[in-house]
Amino acid sequence: MEHDGTPRRDPSSGQALPETGERNFLVRPYTMTGGRTRPRNEIAIEAMCTAVPYPPRDVSTLTPEYKAIIGLSREWRSVAEISSLLRLPLGVTRVLIADMAHEGLLRLHQTNPVDGQPDLGLLERVLSGLRKL
Repeated sequence: MEHDGTPRRDPSSGQALPETGERNFLVRPYTMTGGRTRPRNEIAIEAMCTAVPYPPRDVSTLTPEYKAIIGLSREWRSVAEISSLLRLPLGVTRVLIADMAHEGLLRLHQTNPVDGQPDLGLLERVLSGLRKL
């Protein structure tokens, strides 16, 4: 919830966003990542995430951030979009998503450019989506 008491809404679907709780205001971002500033594996900001249909463990025991990321990832979402919607720093979001993928809670869908350059079309679509936010 925002400070005015109204739930935040996903701009693309109009649905209420998952709550990360007041914890975002009380806990420093580096605490959510165990002090790590880099993800286990390099994750591009345009990488797409989807929640696995049958998680390997009980999701009720997950942190509020994990639950919120899973909630948003029921639809295809980019790392940048998840970061923006949850109002978490991009670096923190990348670390959390990498950890969740490692634990089997999320699937990551990344492109691996042959020439080392990102796909310009994909970057334009991500930029367009970010502008809509």
